[in-house]
Formats: sequence, C-alpha cells, structure tokens
Amino acid sequence: MKKRLLFITGSPGTGKTSVLLKTIEVLKARGCSVGGMVSREVRTCGARVGFEILDISSGRRGWLAHVNQKHGPRIGKYRVNLEDLDNIGAEAIAIAVENADVVAIDEIGPMELHSERFKEAVKKAVESRKLVVGTVHWKARDRLIEEISAREDAEIYRVTYENRGNLHEILVEKAAGFLEQA
Repeated sequence: MKKRLLFITGSPGTGKTSVLLKTIEVLKARGCSVGGMVSREVRTCGARVGFEILDISSGRRGWLAHVNQKHGPRIGKYRVNLEDLDNIGAEAIAIAVENADVVAIDEIGPMELHSERFKEAVKKAVESRKLVVGTVHWKARDRLIEEISAREDAEIYRVTYENRGNLHEILVEKAAGFLEQA
C-alpha cells in the first residue's frame, strides 16, 4: 500500500519544519498545489517570544502562541491564540482538503491540540483521499495522534541531525509515488 499520510517527528530543534518546508518547495516545483499551515518560531533579540502560523496558500499570518498573549491555554511561558489557530490554521487545512493536491500540517502538538477546530480539520485531512505531509510533536500524547500512527496508510519518520539534510528527498519520492497512482 502506498503511504498517503507522511509525518515527521523529532526532538525540538532538529529541523522538522525545515524538512517539511523543503518537501513543500520541491512538490510545488513539480507542479503540485500545496495548502495547509506551517508554524515558525519568532525571536526578538535572540529570545523566542512565540510562534507564528502561516496559511501556505493565502499567505495569511497569525499567532499560534506568544509570551504576551493575554488569554488562552498556557503552555510553558506561552499562551495559545485559539482565535488565530482556528481562523487561520484550521481554516487553511480545511481549504487545502477541498482545493489542494497536498495538505501540509505543521504541527500536531500540545498547543494545536487545544483547538477542537484544528483537530476536526486534521481528522478531515486524514480521512480525505488527499496526500498529507506534516509534523507531529515528539512527545505529544493524544487520541488523534494515536489514530494517525495506527493507520496502514501512515508513515512517521524521525528527523535527526544526520538525516535532516536529505529526509525531504525521501518524503518527496513517497509523495510522488502516491500522487502518480492517485
């Protein structure tokens, strides 16, 4: 069975999002339409102050979490911005399921799992017939992650310092194999 759900995981700082972004870049260069969301850390004066959400298709941006966020679930020194997560992140995933060849999800982790709309969007992506590429937090425990991991059409790769330079090539080849038969 060709794998349709291609996820990466790994310790913080190993380059999960970088591998995903390289994968997206190559798939786009090969003519695939890619939608969904990615999150990136934001630093001020060298210190991480939060995480930004980016809708890959529209370019809309918002805050996933920030040290100065006044409301929302607390994760460490950050508070999750559920409004932006729902209205930018979850919406980007839902739109990608409808309109894109490939749905990107970065990341399924403790912050994102506070949003029911995010979880619903991920479930729809997983249950669609679309190719899904994404990242899973290395320690997060949730029924959604367990269900994805248990699927026959899912594969999860661990990013390491040794493989992060070429792991995107493996993901692109797996993706191309699935898209050719789709």
